[in-house]
Amino acid sequence: MKKIILLIIVFFLALNISVFVLPSRIYSDELDDLNKQISDLTAALNMSINATRPLESQLKSLQIQIKEIKNRVIVIEKDIEIKKKTIEDGYKDLEKQQKILNIAIRNYYIKSYYNSPILVFLSGQSASEITQILAYQKAKADQDKTIIMNIAISIADLEVKKNNLESEQKRLASVKASLDEQSSKLDKVVSGAKEYQTTLSTKIAQLSTRQQELLAQKLGSLNLPKSAYSMRGGCTDDRSIDPGFSPRFALFTYGVPNRIGLSQYGAWGRAKSGQDYEQILRAYYNFDAIQDTDVNTNIRVNDSNGFDSGNVIWNGSLEEYIKRIYEVPDSWADNNLATLKAQAIAARSYVLAATDKGRLSICANEYCQAFQINPKGGNWEQAVTATAGKVMVQGGNPIKAWFSSTHGGYVFSSGDIGWSSTSWTKRATDTSGVINSFSDLQNNAYDKDSPVFYCDWGSRAQYNKTAWLKPEEIADIVNVLILAKNDSSTQKHLSQTDKPNPDGVDTWDADRVRQELRSRNLTPYNSVSEISVDWDKSVGRTTSVNVSGDAGSTPFTGDEFKNYFNLRAPSNINIVGPLYNVEKR
Repeated sequence: MKKIILLIIVFFLALNISVFVLPSRIYSDELDDLNKQISDLTAALNMSINATRPLESQLKSLQIQIKEIKNRVIVIEKDIEIKKKTIEDGYKDLEKQQKILNIAIRNYYIKSYYNSPILVFLSGQSASEITQILAYQKAKADQDKTIIMNIAISIADLEVKKNNLESEQKRLASVKASLDEQSSKLDKVVSGAKEYQTTLSTKIAQLSTRQQELLAQKLGSLNLPKSAYSMRGGCTDDRSIDPGFSPRFALFTYGVPNRIGLSQYGAWGRAKSGQDYEQILRAYYNFDAIQDTDVNTNIRVNDSNGFDSGNVIWNGSLEEYIKRIYEVPDSWADNNLATLKAQAIAARSYVLAATDKGRLSICANEYCQAFQINPKGGNWEQAVTATAGKVMVQGGNPIKAWFSSTHGGYVFSSGDIGWSSTSWTKRATDTSGVINSFSDLQNNAYDKDSPVFYCDWGSRAQYNKTAWLKPEEIADIVNVLILAKNDSSTQKHLSQTDKPNPDGVDTWDADRVRQELRSRNLTPYNSVSEISVDWDKSVGRTTSVNVSGDAGSTPFTGDEFKNYFNLRAPSNINIVGPLYNVEKR
């Protein structure tokens, strides 16, 4: 084949015929783009690998990029296969035309010799006959030349396509090899992150049962407001209150711990922005539709803290039960009662799902949902009547529509807080704009008007009833965390010093903790000068805390810092939820 092409090219060069070959479309630019993306991905991966603690959100972003690149590679592979088949068919067709090509070249040579114009003139024909013969001979020669040129172009074009295809295949192989390498690196990073999370979970689990009970007791003493109606408990924003010392630090939490489902203050914020009750509900839950249910389903209320226990203190129809729910203020009547209607539908869905449509009894307090014997009346009863029988359903069944007073700008799924994963709960940003900073969150969160949206929880009477801590107190908490991470056997000695040790052993004070660190060749902090936090703005969780002081700078994960802060901090001072910030004055 190569000899034939060479002969044809020489032949047409002799005839001064120019052959223009238009190569077929290839994916060169896209392959270059993929190579650049992989290069960028490699750099991002290396940064993630070299980071002290890779962030889950970054890993997911990289996984999505790799998946998109793989999908594009599949498209290119299919295109290459099509082009390969086209080229193969072209060569098969050329085999059929080989005989035509040979005959055309032979005829052209013969006619070029025997049909010489001189021979025609010597033939003795008349002028008109000679003209006709020459015209006929030229037409036949042009026809042969056209056949030869078209076949030559086809052959040359196929060779160009074949060379381009081989080049594409090599480059695609290189892309796939690079992609496989980066996928492997990413898998290692993901595995490392999972291993780290497992290690962290294990370390947290190493806290004694009694210490975990202490943490639960400290949290419970805060009387966290689960209902927006009463806002029982609550907190004070201590930023403007002087405890009598400076510098000072306080840890501020966004919202309360249970961020699942409807945020009552968030729903109110959405109603004030013009959203109707269905828009509000869809912001917080996944469900198929809002449907009618039997309004006469019997509901029984007990005097315990759970379901189907204690004594029944009330029973009646579903609608009469909902009229006695005290979860949100009656004054929240914005946008045609949108907040109250959304709460009524959520409460109705919750009680049907939680009691198996009335088969079980339900408690009357905030462990279930706030209930009182007397109907609430007012705007609430109007909202209940306007939505009579309406529930959110998924797969034909009412959803267990959890809710709480204040989420702090973010919604979690049930699996995010350690509960069983559910399809109707969702992870979402509960804001009206893009969040790039804590300032954005405080300005744009729908529940920003909640009195517990941004709080430092707990207090000490001797410091003007605030949760402010001294630099040396923060240093002690940090030292406890460093010691616990390096020697888990010390943890039972590291509870807060102003309460009895939950494990019944001696609690090490700040001096003893520093001594224990030095004995392990670790440098303790005597004072802390700065604390900074980093957070996942897409999820709403503090991811890392960096502490600086006279012992240098030490990073911690958001979870471990929160866990040991709550264990060691004095009185009932707590970091309450997953998203928190530090304030210094």
